[in-house]
This record gives sequence, C-alpha cells and structure tokens, in this order.
Amino acid sequence: MDVITSINDMREFSENARAKGKTIGFVPTMGFLHEGHLSLVRTAVKENDITVASIFINPVQFGPCEDLSTYPRDFASDRYLLEKEKTDVLFYPSVQEMYPEPSLTHLFINRLTDGLCGAQRKGHFEGVALVVAKLFNITKPNRAYFGAKDWQQQAVIRRMVKDLNFDIHIEVCPIVREEDGLAMSSRNIYLSQDERTRALVLNRSLDEAERMVKQGQRDCEVILKKISELIASSKPDRIDYVSAVDPESLQNVKKIDGPVLFALAVKFGKARLIDNRLCSIA
Repeated sequence: MDVITSINDMREFSENARAKGKTIGFVPTMGFLHEGHLSLVRTAVKENDITVASIFINPVQFGPCEDLSTYPRDFASDRYLLEKEKTDVLFYPSVQEMYPEPSLTHLFINRLTDGLCGAQRKGHFEGVALVVAKLFNITKPNRAYFGAKDWQQQAVIRRMVKDLNFDIHIEVCPIVREEDGLAMSSRNIYLSQDERTRALVLNRSLDEAERMVKQGQRDCEVILKKISELIASSKPDRIDYVSAVDPESLQNVKKIDGPVLFALAVKFGKARLIDNRLCSIA
C-alpha cells in the first residue's frame, strides 16, 4: 500500500489510473479505524480496480467545544488494517496541506441540516461537505463509500453530489454493530464499562420502534414517547434528540405511511453516540 501525503501526488496517481481505464473506489475516514470502516474498504476493493482510503481529521467540521484535540488517533494501527484489507493507497494529508490558508469558499446546506445533528452542531455539515468536496476533487473516484450510521451525513453528501454534478456514485453501506448491538464508532473508546452497558439501550430502543411499526402503530408521537422513556431509563448524561424523519428529506414524520427513519443522538459520559433504524410498513 502506498501512503501519499501530497495533494498533487494523489491527484497525479488518480489521473494516471483513470487514464488507464481503472476504476477508483474511495473511502474517506478520520482514522481510528474499526470494523465499520473496514467493511466499507472491503466493499470498495470488491467493486473497483483501485481502492483509496483517506485519513484526515477535518478541523472545520468540529465546533469550539467539541473533541478535535482529543479525537482518538492511531496511525500505525490504521495503516496495518488498511494494508491487511488490500487497500491500494492511503491518502494522509496534513491540515496544512488541505488548508494552507483559511477557506473563503463554503458550501451552504439547506433544509437537510435543519434537524437531527444539524440542529445541534451548527456548521458541522458545511464543514463535512467542504472537505468531502475537496477530497473528491483530489482523489477523483468513480465510487465513494459511506456508512449508514451517520444517515444525515450520507444524505448531505448524496445531495451535494447531485446538486453539483459530481460524476461519482455514492454507495451507502449498512451499520456495523458489536456483538451486543452497539453501533461501532471511533468514539466508543470514550465509554467506561458502565456507560457502554447503559448505551446498549440505543439499539434496544430502535428494536422497540421497529416492533411497534410492525405491529401496526402508525403514530410517531406514540413510538417516540415509548423509546424516549426507554432511553431515559438508562440514565444517559443527555438526550440530544429522538426523532422520526423521512429518510430522503429528513423532515419530521407524524403519521407513518411509508418508510420512516428513527434516529437518535444520546450522550453517555464524554461520548455522543448516534444510531438509527430505517423502518417500512411493507
């Protein structure tokens, strides 16, 4: 596996590969890789001639009180895992390389970021969109891979690609969970054993929402009240939101007459955890 740190070198590599008719699959990450990331890499390897993964902790998507300085890092482990999964290139730029001066260009995201994490983390998705657009222009992929755990993020990226006519297919891959049901996240390392045990309520609450839909409940207020009470019983430090939204528009849903996404963000100790479940009445 080649490790490339220069934008110019990365762009040259991708241009040469595409000139030879090779397809490029791209997996953007912030590192501290787990099985969720690696599942994306494996899919990319299977579907493309060349797989490029990036590790870049993007400062412009972190708020002033968020964990930029303490975000977990382990480059040696990340490199080993990517090599093991037969990744062809790791793009590993510095902050100085990506932002040699403050960006004067920003992407404004309308409506999709009004609720869920967008309401709690002002400017976050604008920062995500900016860095992903930059990474797409640098790595020049045919396909890019994102996990469904951050549903709002992939919705923003898919719409950005559509609106700005990026010639890239966005592949959204399923949430990967620990054996006990906790959604895999780099921030899980923040959890104490007690907090981790209590955090298992997140997946259980989504199981309950799905069960209620399957049994015929169509009133989202009833479902949200039930699962909010279930989450509260585990004594989290904070519940940011428990929501039912349309999976495409991300607008709130009151009565279920089609697919609905139950999404939540809950803080246990230092870890703000997100999870979701797409439910259908069919």
